[in-house]
Amino acid sequence: MRVLLDVIYNHSGANWLYPTGTPGGPEKPIYTSGQYPFGDWRGDQGQRISTIAGGEDGVWPSEFADPDRYTRAGKGSLDASKFPDVDDAEFRRTDFEDLRDFALAAPETLSFLARAYMYWIALTDCDGFRIDTVKHVSYEQARNFCGAIKEFATNLGKRDFFLVAEIPDDNFANRYLDAVGRNLNAALDISDGRLALRELSRGLADPARYFSSFDVGSAPLGSHRNLGDKLMSVLDDHDHVYGEKLRFAARAVNDHQATAATALQLLTLGIPCLYYGTEQGFAGPEQTEWRWLPEWGGHDRYLREAMFGPRFPRAAGRAGIPGVGGADGLDHEHLGFGPFGTAGAHCFDPGYPLYQRIAAMAAVRAGYPVLRSGRQYLRPVSVFGEPFSPARAGELFGWSRILVDEEALCILNPNGLTSRGADVLVDAQLNPPDSDFTVIMNSAEASGGAAGDHPVGSQAPVRRAPSGAAYVEIRNVGPSEALVLINRP
Repeated sequence: MRVLLDVIYNHSGANWLYPTGTPGGPEKPIYTSGQYPFGDWRGDQGQRISTIAGGEDGVWPSEFADPDRYTRAGKGSLDASKFPDVDDAEFRRTDFEDLRDFALAAPETLSFLARAYMYWIALTDCDGFRIDTVKHVSYEQARNFCGAIKEFATNLGKRDFFLVAEIPDDNFANRYLDAVGRNLNAALDISDGRLALRELSRGLADPARYFSSFDVGSAPLGSHRNLGDKLMSVLDDHDHVYGEKLRFAARAVNDHQATAATALQLLTLGIPCLYYGTEQGFAGPEQTEWRWLPEWGGHDRYLREAMFGPRFPRAAGRAGIPGVGGADGLDHEHLGFGPFGTAGAHCFDPGYPLYQRIAAMAAVRAGYPVLRSGRQYLRPVSVFGEPFSPARAGELFGWSRILVDEEALCILNPNGLTSRGADVLVDAQLNPPDSDFTVIMNSAEASGGAAGDHPVGSQAPVRRAPSGAAYVEIRNVGPSEALVLINRP
């Protein structure tokens, strides 16, 4: 296991206020292309104070108790589409709502921030950073920050310190990966790739859309996706910058439909990232009435249930500190927010069927280098004797991972309601007549269900079409289930 710390270096919290009378108010003033005067710091209770006196006042480290460390531009648009390459464009200077944007172009600001996060590396011994809001800093600033962090980590002996960036929008992710280069390990694939992943694994799109995103030169991130080590595949996360703010399971048609999505994450090119609760089928509050709220699907709260849901939530502000706002620091007026409408419930179950399916796929990925490093090919299929052609939405499909002379055939039924089958092409040169594939993973069987026609250890003979094409017959794969087969070169 590797531990990554979530860090932010383009803004602070709401640690100071603009002057009274600033257009729009002292907390969220209207954006200006210039710079507003500084107002006052916030004290330990959020109150307005003129000087920092105590340890909970204003800001720390002390280097940031300087008004010139902040752009002081107010709250503006975060739209990056109009001026993507302008360093001081509005989306790179504006406060995030009532947060405060750092003036990264001011002398030493970026160095002070890098030193602050070097401290956290030394303190926690973490293995990497998930870097937030990277799109809102310039390319040079991203390159300098990442380079400084990499150098410090290397000097501590952490030669593989992993930096992954949150960069919504594929075009921006491509820009930053190219600009920062080797100092940025990967970007979260949270834009078109995540949406395509969800649609395919629900049976609502044909496989070509998702797999064409790996094509070099024909998609914004094709070259990086094709490398297999520059993009971190995401199904659920705490933001859902694009699309509705609901976990995948909130729209599931069966209790294990996330199997289909995580099979794509674990068995195609890229770095799989599983958000907590996906493996337990978390789907937001269970109460039916929540679904009638105007904000249903539009608020982050539906993505953030507590795995071990507390009986009572932590009280807000300093009242949440035990002994300051109460003996235990809890808000006894409200119930905690756990999955499925629970409070005070333990919701981590290693025996849960979806958890077992995902564990089996993760194990087979770990056990076979071909599934981590092999080349990738979406395979044509034949249904009911039709000519081999690209698979249609909601129909069984397969893709191959090839490493030297080893071919792993990954099979997925994205239909969440009924079983599916097809003949699936394989490499004719790697699989001569009388050869076969062996089933090494069956997701239904891994969870204690019926293995169907392809239990682990069974063989699927390689057959020949009149054209000479090689294929294997796959039959009766259950709804949202996956198989992995491997040849014997």
